[in-house]
Amino acid sequence: MTTTQANTQNPGAGTGIPDTMQAVVCHGPEDYRLEEVAVPQPGAGQALVRVEATGICASDLKCYHGAAKFWGDANRPAWAETEVIPGHEFVGEVVQLDEEAAARWGIGVGDRVVSEQIVPCWECRYCLRGEYWMCAPHSLYGFKRRHPGGMASYMLFPVEALVHKVSKDLPAAHAAFTEPLSCALHAVERASIRFEDVVFVAGCGPIGLGMIAGAVAKSPAAVVALDMSERKLELARKCGATHTVNIAEQDPVQVAKDLTDGYGADVYLEGTGHPSAVGQGLNLLRKLGRYVEYSVFGSDVTVDWSIISDDKELDVLGAHLGPHCWPAAIRMLESKVLPMDEICSHQLPLERFQEGLDLVAAGTESVKVTLLPA
Repeated sequence: MTTTQANTQNPGAGTGIPDTMQAVVCHGPEDYRLEEVAVPQPGAGQALVRVEATGICASDLKCYHGAAKFWGDANRPAWAETEVIPGHEFVGEVVQLDEEAAARWGIGVGDRVVSEQIVPCWECRYCLRGEYWMCAPHSLYGFKRRHPGGMASYMLFPVEALVHKVSKDLPAAHAAFTEPLSCALHAVERASIRFEDVVFVAGCGPIGLGMIAGAVAKSPAAVVALDMSERKLELARKCGATHTVNIAEQDPVQVAKDLTDGYGADVYLEGTGHPSAVGQGLNLLRKLGRYVEYSVFGSDVTVDWSIISDDKELDVLGAHLGPHCWPAAIRMLESKVLPMDEICSHQLPLERFQEGLDLVAAGTESVKVTLLPA
């Protein structure tokens, strides 16, 4: 009998894995608590992972604050559930799995791994068509009871999960950045960037910086970063932005015209989640331009849709999660071309999760806040 088999049949036996662990548990909006819970036990085809790091996403914050997208309103039912361990940006070390799981994912005990944030059902119309990131049941780690997230010492990777190995040479916080970077790269892919394009990226937070790096890799004519923080604009330059614009001091619409003989930008990638960034993008694009929306908004956004149709005939595209971009994100991180020490600005122990949420909410001191459960 192999070690992996023995560990699965007798969870915790001889492995040093405790019976209980610390975890953040969501009891509803603005009611997250650090609790002692049972360490999950892997079933057939599953893997138990010791969590090394879990990033706090803007969507985690909006869920915490009760955004209608997660908790519902008069027009939609609640999607998020209570009694769930949050966290969908994580990296960890495999500590238990059986031969079925090892063969499926090509991993073994001791490997460092990430798992794509969505756990597809593999049975719905979208999954059967290969569009797994739009899976109809749409269970993401950290929002549904069925799939607890990474704000804990241990977590399970279920049979349906998509799993990738990551180098152990990376600091844990850097490796956990695979998730937001993959999302940013998917937005870039949606934009179909061409060599002659002038690309504007709104927001130099984690997603925006990933968009800048991804857009630069497509070798367009220019990549222009927009933000109000000089510190974040400096990070944008380190990620490859050819131009930076402090929108508190310069008009981005005029900058777009100045760079394009008065026509406007070819591509606009929105990564701020601020309603004002939507109209800004529609106004600075040229006719027949391409707008890609990635953000999760905390409130409704109103724009003049005639700009999209009658005025400019724009292509307006959504982007969700990071399908097929995880290997590229991992390669980019392992190449160490990004200023990750500055992007991953804050690492906190799990018990300081509330401080982490508050840092993300403030948005002034931090770029990426990461919790370290170990």
